[in-house]
Amino acid sequence: MNSSKERRKVIKAGGGIGLLGLLAAAGLLPAGEALAQQQWNSGAFGTRNLADAVKALGGTPPTENKAIQITAPDIAENGLVVPVSVTSDIPKTESIAILVEKNPNLLSAVFEIPNGTDPFVSTRVKLAESTDVYALVKADGKYYFLKKEIKVTLGGCGG
Repeated sequence: MNSSKERRKVIKAGGGIGLLGLLAAAGLLPAGEALAQQQWNSGAFGTRNLADAVKALGGTPPTENKAIQITAPDIAENGLVVPVSVTSDIPKTESIAILVEKNPNLLSAVFEIPNGTDPFVSTRVKLAESTDVYALVKADGKYYFLKKEIKVTLGGCGG
């Protein structure tokens, strides 16, 4: 057993729980929401294609929609850190997910969009190789997507 890895897992879990507890104690996050934030959809993160990911997230097959914008480089010089931003102009956007087709785990992130906020997210993803990146938007109970090809010149998950 690798005690260093186990110790990291405990610290990560404890740190997240501790932060949520502090937010709940300060009244910034209701206690029930703090517990809900700790749960994640492991089935969705283990999927291998867009259709399976949407199904695991509880949706029906998505339709392509040009009201979604993906801002990312056409060519990533370093696949280890690729900036990706997604904006949705679809009314009643509820969530935005970022999926990377050729990564070991297709689903990279899911962001819930609270009512009254701009449907925009920005993060950095790791790309194993040149691939399509999908923005998956849930709006008014329906799923929509847009994809963008990103070419990786070096680095990536595998090298």
